[in-house]
Amino acid sequence: MTDDLPIPEAPKPLSGNQKRQMKSASRLYAVQALFQMEHSSQTIEKVAAEFEDHRFGAVYEGDEMAEGDIDLFRNTLRDAVSYQAKIDQMTDRALVAKWPIARIDPTLRALFRAAGAELVQSDTPPKVVIKEYVDVAAAFFPEGKEARFVNAVLDHMAREARPEAF
Repeated sequence: MTDDLPIPEAPKPLSGNQKRQMKSASRLYAVQALFQMEHSSQTIEKVAAEFEDHRFGAVYEGDEMAEGDIDLFRNTLRDAVSYQAKIDQMTDRALVAKWPIARIDPTLRALFRAAGAELVQSDTPPKVVIKEYVDVAAAFFPEGKEARFVNAVLDHMAREARPEAF
């Protein structure tokens, strides 16, 4: 009787471009999740589950959200929380003395924490991390000045976190 059941096709492997898009989406989601955690005092587990269940690939008013790379998303969140003190200190050293991380825009603070997590804990080349998070900044702040600011701060952080890469 089981001979009549169709055999499902194996999923097609993702192209390099699809993988890059998923990683980019995961970085954007990580910034949003870190922002949400800071403002709602929700746990990392609760916020991660919400994003994975309701944001990755969701459709809102006809617009489909991108799928994300769950491993990158989870690792970024975990490392941003685990190494927050170290990342915040690196960020403070990259900022002007009058503007410590506690005084900057909360979206930028979340962005610096997510990017810092990758700079401190991943093997992604620093130039890739910088470019990706500059793109995230441009998505949140289309005027452009914040993206230039993010580029400068992340360059400083990357040189501190991984001087051998420069």
